[in-house]
Amino acid sequence: MSKTNLTKWLFALMLSLLLVLAACSGNTANEDPKDDPDTSKDEGQDGDKDDEEPAEDDGLFNIEDFALTKTNEGEAIQGGTLNYGLVSDTVFEGTLNYNFYSGNPDSVVISWFDEPLLSIDDTFTYTNDGAATFETEPYETDEYPNGVTFTFEIRDNVNWHDGEPVKAEDWAYSFEVIGHPDYPGVRYGPDFSGIIGMDEYNAGEADTISGIEIVDEKTLKITYKESQPSLLTGGVWPYAMPKHLFKDIPVAEMEEHDLVRKNPVGMGPFKVKSIVPGESVVYEKFEDYWRGEPNLDQVVLKVVNPDTVVQALKTGDVDMVNSFPSDQFVDNANLTNIEWLGRTELSYTYIGFKLGHWDKEEKKVVMDPDKKMADVNLRRAMWYAVDNDAVGKQFYNGLRWNATTLIIPPFGDYHDSTIETPTFDPDEANRILDEAGYEDVNGDGFRETPDGEELVINFASMSGGDVAEPLSQYYIQSWKNVGLNVQLIDGRLLEFNSFYERVGEKGDDDPEIDIYQGAWGTGTDVNPYGLYGPDQIFNFPRYESEKSTELLLEGNSLNAFDVEYRQDIYKQWQELMVEDIPVFPTLYRAELVPVNNRVQNYTIERGSTMGLHELAVTQEEPFKDGN
Repeated sequence: MSKTNLTKWLFALMLSLLLVLAACSGNTANEDPKDDPDTSKDEGQDGDKDDEEPAEDDGLFNIEDFALTKTNEGEAIQGGTLNYGLVSDTVFEGTLNYNFYSGNPDSVVISWFDEPLLSIDDTFTYTNDGAATFETEPYETDEYPNGVTFTFEIRDNVNWHDGEPVKAEDWAYSFEVIGHPDYPGVRYGPDFSGIIGMDEYNAGEADTISGIEIVDEKTLKITYKESQPSLLTGGVWPYAMPKHLFKDIPVAEMEEHDLVRKNPVGMGPFKVKSIVPGESVVYEKFEDYWRGEPNLDQVVLKVVNPDTVVQALKTGDVDMVNSFPSDQFVDNANLTNIEWLGRTELSYTYIGFKLGHWDKEEKKVVMDPDKKMADVNLRRAMWYAVDNDAVGKQFYNGLRWNATTLIIPPFGDYHDSTIETPTFDPDEANRILDEAGYEDVNGDGFRETPDGEELVINFASMSGGDVAEPLSQYYIQSWKNVGLNVQLIDGRLLEFNSFYERVGEKGDDDPEIDIYQGAWGTGTDVNPYGLYGPDQIFNFPRYESEKSTELLLEGNSLNAFDVEYRQDIYKQWQELMVEDIPVFPTLYRAELVPVNNRVQNYTIERGSTMGLHELAVTQEEPFKDGN
């Protein structure tokens, strides 16, 4: 066992013992973050923590202290190969097309050879700096009085890797594939059904989408039923498909075709040269890339296990990685051959409760009142039972911190840090459970249901990194300390692909799973409908309520162009989620990116115009750590 892993295990044991003592004594004043001003995490406009700098010797780090852009040192050479690490404890699935992928590892692989036609700025709003520009105009009819038409122009020098120009029909084809009745992927939702004529096309009642018009080879018009704020921040699907390559493939078979699995074609700065399925990809530069010929000759992407990522960075086996395990940072902050970049992630970790199932025929959530976790009192008690502030400090050295609401701090206009949410208070957890009728009837130390039946809560959690196992055991022990018998499903952690399949990524919910620990990347759109809407397959808790749906729809309505109005709607929705608790957020997260000293022209600053084609290296061989 590594030193870091041993440290985390010891902490989990120590914290669990402290929790047992606190539960026995009933004295929780010193455990409650509300009583310690140094633990408050009041988030600012950009998601940065406003609390005071930690003392230099407390071992905590602040994401504000990290740079966003790599320092350039020395002169870049011509060409060269960059080695990139995809940090994962499992293979990537290999669905290498934006229209079909579902997991983040595949998205990372795709991002090197394909890209959106639209760019965004630092407020997550579409700009005209990308491969396509756009204009909007109102669309007003009796049926759709508040519609809007987008007119897109694709630049003349934007080409696919096989040399064919990217055309308006390619962009339209993405919508036709995702909206097709036989589409097997997960993308279809309100962003698509909001297009005029899409419902009829999706139902098989029309052969074309009336709201999509190919004006000429480079001009595309898309008309939406209603103008919505999210259309400007991710609501317009910005990815094209090379129609000339896919047009003769049945839509139902595309996801498994070689054009998706083995020989994908994109329009990005690098093109795929070879793939070892699930393990590595070799890219070579695309000389006709629309923003200019890339500096690098080649990029080699390889899967790197979290347990070996430090060694890979030290030896220069990889120059950089997609995201470094923050729990390992404290022991490796002083590597001499890399520079650390960091920012607040567009994501959060959470505990989810299974409240229903996915109806594959109707394509919607169905709540089940007989589910084990149906009682909100049980869910609320489980939130009170865990100390996420301590988890962030002790497991992640301050690089993750207590999460409060389901709209993350980087969405500064809409994240409401004033909402009061449950924080660590085992006395309150015990009180709630007692009053709700969960009692230890047989004296075994665990509570039974209000009906006197045995209560065993099956918990699904993902593997990955040193901290995964001790963290899951910490949560299990925290719930045990208030009398709840929580056990890992199958007695072990689940690897990434298996985890998401079993919690319902394909619509097949494992009925044995009662609760799960997941993480959501929110994307650039504040609108949470895609994760919690009643017709969204990514709504893994399978939760719906009339009030939630009403607020989610209103938060992206025409009225919501008024920022103050939208703020109020999303405040109400955040408060409702604290009342209903289909999930509770545990941690907001820092994203750390180590970059070898030989790398130039790299940034993680959102909205930056610096692109992957500008990446360069100063020497053929990576620098190695001198420690």
